[in-house]
Amino acid sequence: MIKITLIKSTIGEVKAVKDTVAALGLKKIRSSKVCEDNACVRGMITKVRHLVKVENVENA
Repeated sequence: MIKITLIKSTIGEVKAVKDTVAALGLKKIRSSKVCEDNACVRGMITKVRHLVKVENVENA
């Protein structure tokens, strides 16, 4: 599992980047989402890596 946090604003970004951030479930700065660590999510993170912070989370 990984925790994705939006750390920068999407203002001024192209529509594809904004749509990717929305698809990850992030709406506001400092909002976080815990997701499965799979290839699909990793690809989206790569596209918006300049806007997000990614942390590993252990299953509780």
